[in-house]
Amino acid sequence: QVQLVESGGGLVQAGGSLRVSCVASGRTFSRCVMGWFRQAPGEEREFVAAISWSGRSTYDADSVKGRFTISKDNAKNTMYLQMNNLKPEDKAVYYCAARRNKVEVPTTPRGYDYWGQGTQVTVSS
Repeated sequence: QVQLVESGGGLVQAGGSLRVSCVASGRTFSRCVMGWFRQAPGEEREFVAAISWSGRSTYDADSVKGRFTISKDNAKNTMYLQMNNLKPEDKAVYYCAARRNKVEVPTTPRGYDYWGQGTQVTVSS
């Protein structure tokens, strides 16, 4: 069982930066594939970024490529999403997710087993 808690969301002006974190409980974090998703009001939850269990491989959505960076610190049971050059369209609730099976790195929500409660990111224009 893995429990996930996000933090670090907030209000930022367009062009600014934020870093959101996801702290995981449980001893299996180091063997989990992790991902970030986001959901705007009235929209479906969409993939943002994912990282392999080792942290060596990362995957980004086209909409955030070159602006967002996902990372994972297994020693701290923590995953990060560094968001730079934020745009108003990045406004959403950001969720972290974990997957027990470490073989694949899914880019759809159904591929993940555990979810955090979400943290709000608001970007003003």
